[in-house]
Amino acid sequence: MSEETIALMSFADLDGWDADDHGAAVSAFRITCDDLAGSDWQKPISALPEADQDPRGFFEHFFCPVLIGGGASALFTGYYEPEFDGSRHPDTRFRCPIYRTPPEARGGLWETRRDIEERKLLQGRGLEIAWLEDPLDVFFLQVQGSGRIRLGDGATIRVGYDGRNGQPYRSIGQELIHRGVVEPDRMSMQAIRDWVRCNPAEGHELLFHNPSYIFFRQIDLPDPAQGPLGAMNRSVTPLRSIAVDPGHTPLGAPVWIEKHGANPMRRLMIAQDTGGAIKGAQRADIFFGTGQAAGLAAGAIRDRGRMIVLLPTALAHRRQRDA
Repeated sequence: MSEETIALMSFADLDGWDADDHGAAVSAFRITCDDLAGSDWQKPISALPEADQDPRGFFEHFFCPVLIGGGASALFTGYYEPEFDGSRHPDTRFRCPIYRTPPEARGGLWETRRDIEERKLLQGRGLEIAWLEDPLDVFFLQVQGSGRIRLGDGATIRVGYDGRNGQPYRSIGQELIHRGVVEPDRMSMQAIRDWVRCNPAEGHELLFHNPSYIFFRQIDLPDPAQGPLGAMNRSVTPLRSIAVDPGHTPLGAPVWIEKHGANPMRRLMIAQDTGGAIKGAQRADIFFGTGQAAGLAAGAIRDRGRMIVLLPTALAHRRQRDA
């Protein structure tokens, strides 16, 4: 923290601030605000019951915009909650399992994706939650960290992140760009699917480029309309929640994003999730929602811009002083 570049800003410096729906940001902030630690957060939290009367004024009165690590342009990507057909039991169609966390993988570095799959380290141990149709479905479910599985009897189960093998995340999309297989402006989850289907042997090997492996747990949420659980164990909100690096941005903090690209976004988000590929002060993953349309939108995002964290005023000045 002490080596970060910290710059205090004013709300007038935030491009598009006046035009945002600050009430929607207040609603998302309420979901996780109780988990914010430290006395600095207590004043804004105690004022939340009246925040709906003037949501923009709420943020402007209690917070100070802070640009952290602003020497580099921010990178924004997107994620979503996918939906897949599946089964609780394997059959000729559904042969690709998703697993609970094995005891030996908790709390440290464990075997790579290649080792887990080629050595069949999880088979026959009763760790299976459900089976999907395609190894790529399992892979993309692991990348997103949560999802819904539609069963043949009409029921749907939801699964969420439970653990990982401790190995680093490596993007197979970036690997295809590096190889010159896909142009950067054409990279998407669909482009990866198309290439793997056209090149099954090479595609199978490509997945091992990412040694990270994610384990799941079944999640029972009372309202099917709620988003999946984020890192704060609360439902994330479409287009109001982002995944961040908690080493730089406090989980639960409001974050103003200025995303460029084909579909610019100027919006107050809440940092309610994390991700294996989300590293650095100027890095965020935008949650787009559930289903195919959300997936298409999320998969097309890889845009530059900047992100500004809103911290309680006293905390913002202290962070600047200690930087």
